[in-house]
Amino acid sequence: MAYITKILFLIALVLGVGYFTYNIRKVISRIKLGQEVDTSDHKKQRWSNVVRIALGQSKMVVRPIAGLLHIVVYVGFIIINIEVLEIIIDGLFGTHRVLSFLGPVYDVLIGSFEILALLVLLGVIFFWTRRNIQKIKRFWAREMTSWPKNDANIILYFEMVLMILFLVMNAADLALQRGVAAGTFTSETASHYIQVGSYPVSQFIAFLFQGMSEGTLIVIERSAWWLHILGILVFLNYLYFSKHLHIILAFPNVYFGKVVPKGKFKNLDSVTNEVKLMMDPSADPYAAPPEGAETPAKFGASDVMDLSRIQLLNAYTCTECGRCTSECPANITGKKLSPRKIMMDTRDRLEEVGKNMEANGGEFKDDGKQLLDDYILREELWACTTCNACVEACPVSIDPLSIIMDMRQYLVMEQSAAPNELNVTMTNIENNSAPWPFNQMDRLNWKNEN
Repeated sequence: MAYITKILFLIALVLGVGYFTYNIRKVISRIKLGQEVDTSDHKKQRWSNVVRIALGQSKMVVRPIAGLLHIVVYVGFIIINIEVLEIIIDGLFGTHRVLSFLGPVYDVLIGSFEILALLVLLGVIFFWTRRNIQKIKRFWAREMTSWPKNDANIILYFEMVLMILFLVMNAADLALQRGVAAGTFTSETASHYIQVGSYPVSQFIAFLFQGMSEGTLIVIERSAWWLHILGILVFLNYLYFSKHLHIILAFPNVYFGKVVPKGKFKNLDSVTNEVKLMMDPSADPYAAPPEGAETPAKFGASDVMDLSRIQLLNAYTCTECGRCTSECPANITGKKLSPRKIMMDTRDRLEEVGKNMEANGGEFKDDGKQLLDDYILREELWACTTCNACVEACPVSIDPLSIIMDMRQYLVMEQSAAPNELNVTMTNIENNSAPWPFNQMDRLNWKNEN
């Protein structure tokens, strides 16, 4: 029976980790559909951002209550799952609390895990209340359709159940330890439940198990143990289908995040060279480009393949928290633009393209759709004021503005589809060297008005 249990555990572990690895490889391959970007610069700043923003969650605590509770839930959940290491060893080798040889250190660890489990449980209940009872506005925006809303709740339920199972497992274990120590439980099956660990929280649950038989307690403890580890494997694989993929991707996303001033936009070398040519009096405007010069690529972006790998990583990292949208002045004034929707649409289109390629042997078969118009509307793009409020608000360094600007660039330079107001401004700049419709010779007339 012991061998069968070990084999079943090994199968579950291999299937869980294997499927997770398969899905992560899919994420990586889809991100690689984007354009390469040189991120070898500012390494010190990038690592500093990882420590400060990803680990320290400095941008989360801008909203203190939610931020601090998020830190408790995040850190608590990660630390508690250190015990997964012990569970894996026990499952593979048939041991029980194999790390108990640490003695007093083990007592401190288990006690800390229990306190954190309680804090995580309370934090998750608080978040569930904010989302479903208080109904904070940014969680109920138009882009938060049935799946995004359900996804957020499913994650909260997962965490609640996992924390409860952890505490029930410990409580049943503690009841068995007490029974063995008192000489009440004397069977060989219960003999390995020796007194180890500290249980500041589950000791109160253990009182519910008083008077239960040895067999019943073992069933409860083993059931909670199995459900806890299987729940963690299911949770791990659910991440790919969930916005909570940011648990893993937040760190690389912050590392590759923007490290130059937020107001600095990228220039296209081909356009810059054209401008330099126009401003050089000695240049021949009709001269052919140098031999071997690279033909300018497509200007801007109309689909996900035109975006950079960092932008696609941004899309997968989006937590759908809505902080960007709640800070967006265009959205606040009732316009259609939602930076969160920009990221969600980009991720949805990227998933669609990925599935298309999987179904066609790795090649993309034109499906008659693209990110522009089929997912993101032009009205949304032109509503943006380029204020960078969304970029500043994002707790994991996502940059929706970069996608908006690349798609605007495509509209202007590939389709000549700028709004009339912008066309008038650009015409004035071309004719008058200023955005206003006044002749250059009249620009200083204001001096003579007095």
